[in-house]
Amino acid sequence: MKGNRYTDEQIIRILGEVERGRSIAEVCRHYGVAEATVYRWRAKYRGMDKAQLRKLKQLEGENRRLKRIVAQQAMDIDALKGLLGKEW
Repeated sequence: MKGNRYTDEQIIRILGEVERGRSIAEVCRHYGVAEATVYRWRAKYRGMDKAQLRKLKQLEGENRRLKRIVAQQAMDIDALKGLLGKEW
């Protein structure tokens, strides 16, 4: 899979150009992206500013951390059930 070419801040700036009236085709030519990419970005980042983007990234990081904790606890519970199940 190809890595991200543009940062989230750059994407928001590019979408801002579209919102200010530049055509999507013109923006795509200028930045070298497909129109489908711009539409996908619009679906994800529509109406966001930098503060909201920072908050989104913070929440995504916290969500990742919590999922990792839950996965570790599930593994621990499964291991304990395996050990205790043999003795009963």
